[in-house]
Amino acid sequence: MRDVRTTARKFVAATGREALRLVRETLGAEAIVLTHRATAQGVEIVAMAEGDVQQTVEAAAPAALTAPTSPIVTTAADPTVLSELHSMRGMIEEQLASVVWSDSQRRDPVRGRLLRTLLGAGFSARLSKAMLEKLPTGQSYADGMAFVRSELVRAVPVHEDEDALFAQGGVYALMGPTGVGKTTTTAKLAARCVMRFGADKLALVTTDSYRIGAYEQLRIYGEILNVPVHAVKDAADLQLVLHDLRDRHMVLIDTVGMSQRDRAVPEQIAMLGSSQRPVKRLLLLNATSHGDTLNEVVHAYRQGHALAGCIFTKVDEATHPGALIDTVIRHRLPVHYISGGQKVPENLLRADRVQLVDSVFQPRQHSPLFVPAEADLSEEGTSSAASAQAQGETDRLRLRYQSLIRAMAHDAQELATTAGALSGAHIGFDGARTLWRQAGDEAVDAKAVLQDLSTFARDEVAAGCDTHVLALAGQVGLRATDSGDAYVCHGSLLLSDRSGQLLAAPNQWLSTAAARQPAAPGLRQAQWLGQQDFGRKLVHVLGKPPAVEQMLAWQAEGTQWLARAPGTTAVIEPSTGAATTLARLAFAFDEATERPVRFRGKAALQCEAQMEVLPRGSDAMPALRCVAVRVVDARSRKLLSQACVLTNLGAEVGASQLAQWQGWAADAEPCFRLLRDGVQLAGGMGEPGDPDMMKRLLVAGQVTTTVWRLLQAEGEWADRTRLLLGQLTGRTTRAGRAMTGGALYAGVGKLFLLLDALGTESAVPAQAPRALERG
Repeated sequence: MRDVRTTARKFVAATGREALRLVRETLGAEAIVLTHRATAQGVEIVAMAEGDVQQTVEAAAPAALTAPTSPIVTTAADPTVLSELHSMRGMIEEQLASVVWSDSQRRDPVRGRLLRTLLGAGFSARLSKAMLEKLPTGQSYADGMAFVRSELVRAVPVHEDEDALFAQGGVYALMGPTGVGKTTTTAKLAARCVMRFGADKLALVTTDSYRIGAYEQLRIYGEILNVPVHAVKDAADLQLVLHDLRDRHMVLIDTVGMSQRDRAVPEQIAMLGSSQRPVKRLLLLNATSHGDTLNEVVHAYRQGHALAGCIFTKVDEATHPGALIDTVIRHRLPVHYISGGQKVPENLLRADRVQLVDSVFQPRQHSPLFVPAEADLSEEGTSSAASAQAQGETDRLRLRYQSLIRAMAHDAQELATTAGALSGAHIGFDGARTLWRQAGDEAVDAKAVLQDLSTFARDEVAAGCDTHVLALAGQVGLRATDSGDAYVCHGSLLLSDRSGQLLAAPNQWLSTAAARQPAAPGLRQAQWLGQQDFGRKLVHVLGKPPAVEQMLAWQAEGTQWLARAPGTTAVIEPSTGAATTLARLAFAFDEATERPVRFRGKAALQCEAQMEVLPRGSDAMPALRCVAVRVVDARSRKLLSQACVLTNLGAEVGASQLAQWQGWAADAEPCFRLLRDGVQLAGGMGEPGDPDMMKRLLVAGQVTTTVWRLLQAEGEWADRTRLLLGQLTGRTTRAGRAMTGGALYAGVGKLFLLLDALGTESAVPAQAPRALERG
């Protein structure tokens, strides 16, 4: 019998990825990993060449392990193998993330101590880890705390300009759960207002008709300050009162306290939002609340209109104030004031970043009972149990690795052939694979990815465009993986003016769903794209025409655009000056020449007509071109489609070309929805403070273009590739039924992972598939 100790090899490196690379280089891509553990020197992997493993196993038990012999590409695929493939990505990512964090703590024990400090102060694990990932290694605990303080001071949002707040005035409603201190805080804020500009400029309103003595308590404060107090019971009453108080510079509304889970909270928000005079909402956050409770409160009270900010209350009673700062950082909620104590107005202070952060780490009189201390975490029993559990997980992972690699090793050539076909298809596969690796590489930041995307976009435009490059703008809603916070991704895709092929996604922009969106469609994308040089004239393709003010601005800048326009769009006929609509002007096709086209898989006839129109609302705007497009059934002459395109492009681009460009852009719009799947596969949306969230979004944007191009590709190679990717996801595709974009995206992610695990590099075949060759 062969001795495993004489054939196994040990490899040690700083990271697990580097150790696996050494294994591949020394023992080959078919090597079997026996053990994988973290040591003081780094990550240690013990591995054997596949041949040595087979000989050892056969000598011990000839029938114990028999590798499958049928390739998954050419047969129905073993259900066990498919199950392992389906779960492999999440398993490996979770294990590697755990190993990376454990390794970093072992190499840098200060990081672990800082993490416990942050958790003990009330910060969430996600924000704490995200902050410490930026910490340079080799720091002392004092230096680490200084770094943490500076990062928190930089991140916490604070409304620092009280003068501007009072100068602006307006109506402010103080909202929050029962017992948070709204009435007392209202009185404190009212006292500051009276001291600033006098009692005759202020009025108080209460909507609290439930709590006994609520109005009486506020009325007493009003008498002391010589400020009128009004009680309202519904939206109509509020409208009348605010109308009567329209001459008051500032109105403060003390609202009824409700649990964040009370179904009446949306009704209260709706009542305040129904007022003709805008009501800005300030949310009161109780410093004694648990972090999860604070998170629930913000989610409940920020629905509808965005919150103007927040006020911390009962900070003198808090034991873990870090939860407050964690909450406002994640929700980007500006802190206006800090309240602690019952004195009016002494116990209401302006929010100060440095003081807020310093208050979190002030020494406490008593040790916390519900946060594990250093000694608690280092007890032998706990350590032994954790070590045993970690070792068990590692062993199970090793067995899955071995089973998977044995099942797939003989298909490495098939995978390499598939990767080669994708590489030669000119759909950006190699660049997408490189980006996918960078999504999990801590050494690569979002700025580096953005530079790579710009370079890639210029290369694709140079090869795939003639005179222009089409920039398609769109939006897609995204949600944070843990909290469910809503975001909006403002995306931009570059299309070929020659074929309509999707070329690149050079940048993505992110905003919270509650933030005010740009007034003009595609404005945010256009500002950045206009500063880039892609070597071709840029044309912005929009889903609807921009506002007249934006048309004028773009005309002065020389920015070119075209947009779909409904027939109801109001315009002026230049020759007569009469007001009309596009529908009345555009569809005069008597002399238009029809040509055969395919419309949704059917034979059809298309014709175009064009004329000049003037947008209504500006005398300085030059005439725009309007191209009307009509598509009818080739046999029945039934109308299939009718549309208008508005543009400021000149006669250098023909009417049929403009119609074609708009059609290509409309066909590519579903790609924005596919981006949502890509973000989830790349790691999902994080919380504010996640240093790699934008990087994952950028990576997902570009990889989405590759998946989309593969989804649209034609030919035997494309069908064969999509079949393989479907098998890798464990999904069966019915005959004659197209694969969904989400399933194809998941398959591409599995392929990336397998190619890396097997050490397979794509090789461009001698003849690339003709369906997607450039030119």
